[in-house]
Amino acid sequence: MKSRGLPIFFTLLYMVAMLKPVLPVFEYVVNQDYIAEYLCINKDKPMMNCNGKCYLAKMLQEEQNEKKQNLPAIDLKEYPIGFVDILLFDFNGLETNKNVLPVLIPSGPRQFVGSIFHPPNC
Repeated sequence: MKSRGLPIFFTLLYMVAMLKPVLPVFEYVVNQDYIAEYLCINKDKPMMNCNGKCYLAKMLQEEQNEKKQNLPAIDLKEYPIGFVDILLFDFNGLETNKNVLPVLIPSGPRQFVGSIFHPPNC
């Protein structure tokens, strides 16, 4: 019974993390009357027909700024890919000609295997 609870817990945790960016919109929909009456920036300008959308835009902008601040800067020199040094490769020295087709040079005689491997019968 415990083995079923752990995947369900992690699935719910994942769902909550995926809904976090939508949370300001959900809060606006639930509390639209309160936001339009008390928190709206443009409540003194009724001809704009804002109804709290200015507050929603401000909350979404704060969410975006918070997301940008929480992301760490990644330096690719700290994460090498095995023995490949991509950062040291000089891409400017490559000459590419798009009009020339690549030439395939055979490396030697090809060996043809006529039989297909079958697993042993047990």
